[in-house]
Amino acid sequence: MLSPPINFPKWVAENSDRLRPPVNNFCLYDGGDFTVMVVGGPNARNDYHLNETEEWFYQVKGAMTLKVIDNAVKSGERVKTKEGLEAPSVEGGEFREITIGEGEMFLLPANTPHNPCRYADTVGIVIERVRPGDAVDRLRWYCQSPTHVSPTIIREVSFHCSDLGTQLKPLINEWMTTPELRVCPECGQEAEAK
Repeated sequence: MLSPPINFPKWVAENSDRLRPPVNNFCLYDGGDFTVMVVGGPNARNDYHLNETEEWFYQVKGAMTLKVIDNAVKSGERVKTKEGLEAPSVEGGEFREITIGEGEMFLLPANTPHNPCRYADTVGIVIERVRPGDAVDRLRWYCQSPTHVSPTIIREVSFHCSDLGTQLKPLINEWMTTPELRVCPECGQEAEAK
């Protein structure tokens, strides 16, 4: 039987406690082809997420900043990750910030490293494709030192994504509580825990 429509403003008012840090994410629909998530703010993340499918962002309330690595080289070649998974090669590029205002939408291309920065009392909807069986998601943390000519990866973790809301939290918490994971292998600068 089909589910009834959701009164979204009412749902947000009754479920704001589900939109808490560090991910602030609640899966509203988990269908066969798409996942619809509600995401609140503020969040406190400095990781960049990569997935092999596009993501659609819509800001219901307030604005957000989507930090991305733009113009990265995506060769189509698959490389082995330290976890033994094969993921698309995504290297280089440049840091860029995209503001998505209230009532605005944005389609993020597949394999684009991105960090959604959400502010207090904001609400957005994110729609992602359900991952194909061989798809690999990754979290990356980049060094923010101005000495690098292009984005330099400090740490990357790869995984098969089945529940983004629960899978990201332990990886982010590990980064935040383990200082040795935050040291740039090229310049030695320690990244912020946030």
